[in-house]
Parts: sequence; C-alpha cells; structure tokens
Amino acid sequence: MNISIDLFDQDTDMSEYAAFSHGLYIGGKWRPSSDGRVIEVVDPSTEAVIAAVPDATLADAAAAVEAAAQAAAGWRETPPRKRSEILRRCFELMTERAETLAVLISLENGKALRDARGEVAYAAEFFRWNAEEAVRISGEFGLAPSGANRIVVDYQPIGICVLITPWNFPAAMATRKIAPALAAGCTVILKPASETPLTAYALAALYEEAGVPPGVVNVITTSNPGSVTAAMLADARVRKLSFTGSTGIGRVLLAEAAKHVISCSMELGGNAPFIVLDDADLEAALDGAMIAKMRNAGEACTAANRLYVQAGIHDAFAEGLRKRMAALAIGPGTDSETECGPMITRKAVDKIDRLVQDAVVRGAKVLCGGAIAEGRGFFYPPTVLSDVPADAAMAHEEIFGPVAPISRFEYEAEVIAKANDTEYGLAAYIYTRDLAKGMRMASKIESGMIALNRGLMSDPAAPFGGVKQSGLGREGGQKHGIAEFMEAKYIAVTI
Repeated sequence: MNISIDLFDQDTDMSEYAAFSHGLYIGGKWRPSSDGRVIEVVDPSTEAVIAAVPDATLADAAAAVEAAAQAAAGWRETPPRKRSEILRRCFELMTERAETLAVLISLENGKALRDARGEVAYAAEFFRWNAEEAVRISGEFGLAPSGANRIVVDYQPIGICVLITPWNFPAAMATRKIAPALAAGCTVILKPASETPLTAYALAALYEEAGVPPGVVNVITTSNPGSVTAAMLADARVRKLSFTGSTGIGRVLLAEAAKHVISCSMELGGNAPFIVLDDADLEAALDGAMIAKMRNAGEACTAANRLYVQAGIHDAFAEGLRKRMAALAIGPGTDSETECGPMITRKAVDKIDRLVQDAVVRGAKVLCGGAIAEGRGFFYPPTVLSDVPADAAMAHEEIFGPVAPISRFEYEAEVIAKANDTEYGLAAYIYTRDLAKGMRMASKIESGMIALNRGLMSDPAAPFGGVKQSGLGREGGQKHGIAEFMEAKYIAVTI
C-alpha cells in the first residue's frame, strides 16, 4: 500500500494523486481498515475520484485508542523542552513543504490556491506558537486563607483526546487541536472529514518525520462517524473530545460525551453579522467584506453571513461589492488564477441555491450571480443580494458559500438588535471611523470574536471560539488553547 509520505516529493505531479491509497495511521504504522473497505475522495473541481482512503471500523477505532494509550505515559513524561523542539520541527517542515500541501488542499477541498497557501501558513503557525507554550506551563503556589496549609496547583495533561475536524480547513482545523494537545502532553486520535482526508494523512507523515513518537498522533477516516466516535468516547481512557463542525452535530456529540463525563471543546456554527456604519471608510469596508465573505469562497464558520449597511452608505457599498464579486475569477482550486473555487459537494451547492431562491421569493434583489453554474464541478457563482428581508432563511442559517446578502438599517440600536437576533455567537464585524462607537457596539454584540475595521480575525495567538450555540471553550490564545487539554490538580501541603 502506498502511503501519504510519498506526497512530500517536491517533484510529484499532482495529477498522480489518483494512484495513491492512504492507510489508517495507527501506532506509527500505516494499515488498511479491518474489513478492507475504502472511501473515495473526489476533486470538487472536476467531480473525478482522485484517491481512496480506508474506511475505519469499530475495531480500527479501538486499535487507535489502544495505540494512544500505549504512547500516553512516554509522551506525558517527555520533557517540555523536547516536546517543544518536536513541535517546532513540525512548523519548519510544514513551512518547507508549504506549496505541496497547498496544492493538495486545493485538490481535495477545491479552495483557491491562494487561500490554500494562506491556510498552510496559518496551520503551521499553531505548531510554532504551541512549541513556545509547551515550555511555559506552570503551576501555582500560595498560602490558604486560614493559614493552615499551602495550596499547590499542578497542571497535568488531561489524557487521550479524540479530535474531530471539518472539511473546510483540513490543515488548520487539525493543527489548531493537535499542536496544543501535544504541547500539553496528551496523545490524540484525529478523525478528519471523509471529504478531505488526504491532508490529514500527509501531515501525519510529516509529524513522524519531525520526531513525534508512534501512537502520539493517530489518524483514522470513516464513513460511519457516529458509531466510531461513540465507541472511542465509551473507552474510559479517553478523557477529551474536541470538535469543530455544525451546531447540530455538536449537540449530538455533547450528549454522547455526557454519558461518560468527558471534557468537551466545541467550535460550532456561526451567523456572523458584518456591520457597516455611515462613517466607515467605504473602500476599507469593501476590502474587509471581500475577505470576511470570500475567504475559502465563503465556506468558513467566521464568514460574513449577514451584511448590515447603514442607509447613508448602503447604495455605494452594494454597488462596490457587486463590482468586486462579479469580477472574481471562477475555476479549479489548483489553477493559480482562480479567485473562487468550487463548493465541497453537490449537496452544498443545492443548499446555497435553496437559500438564494428563498430570499428572492421573499423580495431580495439579485445584483450579481444567483444561479447554479452549468458544467462539471460543484461551482456556485459569487452572488450579491440586496434588500434581504429578516425572514429569509439565509438570515438564520449559515450560507457556507459565496453569497453576500445585504440589508439596510437606520440606527445603531436597530442593528445591534438584528445582529443579536440569532442563536449563534461566533464572529462579528464592525466598520466605523469612530473607534469609541465601534468599541461600544462590540461590547453589546453577543459574539465570542469581533473584528473592528478588519475582515480577518483568526490568529493562533488569540482565543478562537463562540458564545451561545456557537460553542464551548477556546482554541489558540495565550494559554487558552493549551488549557483545554490540561487539568488542574490541587495538593494541600503543610510546610
């Protein structure tokens, strides 16, 4: 069986990926699934099958947990400096092989190559950041208020972690979990999305080359995620679940984890408002809207989902956004000229079109796009809608595509109420020249993250996560992300 380490030959012709079969990565070894079944991987740009990966069974899941358990003590006892050096080497290797990884991401995910390059840089940075955090894990020491004893608090690895990642950022969503878990001293089982597994397996080979010991990172793919995940969570040795995906699936996983009292970190859905005030810099707001809306062709949980533009600047903003969106080059993700690649599946395209047609029926106007593209590939054109009513389905559901719905507003209080009128609370965007006003509005908007006069907020050094139905816990940031993979142990000492 050919394995994913072959993908790191810098001279590899990407068209040859169809010839590769990738093994489950368990205990530092590559292996087929126990029943021999495979999952086909499709290029969203062409609808062609480009590879096949093993379809893990319950037995394979059990083997992955066993491998993580066998490696746990050794990794936990590895000095922080050594763990740090290995994580740093992961960063260096990802940086060295950035172009190969970017093309692989574009091939299986469909995202434009420029977006894939940005993702690889972002994904690698989690290893550099957590390499630095690994040697800064410290405890606490103090005197009890009664004076009877000293309080010692030690922070220890939480244990074996099950990590579940989505298809939209196959590198970054994995490293954002793996890097802090390894820095904390945990071993992990990663279950990447079956639509985009190749990047996860390619990175597994890279981790091995960087010096990650066998069993510390295990990677399995499955077409039966519910049963496989439930089986892993039922193993008493598993103590952590970290999930990125939809709120609906997150609720199911939380219920499953509750049966076994497992610690959970959940990065779930979003419905981000993008607010443009009359006093905003128009060109800066348009620049920011293009980033917030069209990063990864809108297939991002932080994507601007509802664009609220104040009446005085509305028409100029809508026309400016129409021109920019209509001018985007649509094509295969691996084409260096592409600015908007395909969606991940035909089902995703159909959902986007359903939301657009619903909005139009309810009175929205199509300024550009608005219809499914003909031909092969899962393409949907960049679309701008104006006068989108509050009762449109897309005002309440994640669009997850290149559609920008614009609604007009008059007053600050009005738009804050609209922004908060959702069960989600992941990301929000505000554009205004008045910093005091922007900060005042930011404090009132119910969101875990807010970008003020910026179209991009993600940063490994900042805590990423939401409120309300958008999740639990934080990833990244100064000690926030690594703390999710540690437990505090209190020791009362008389000295």
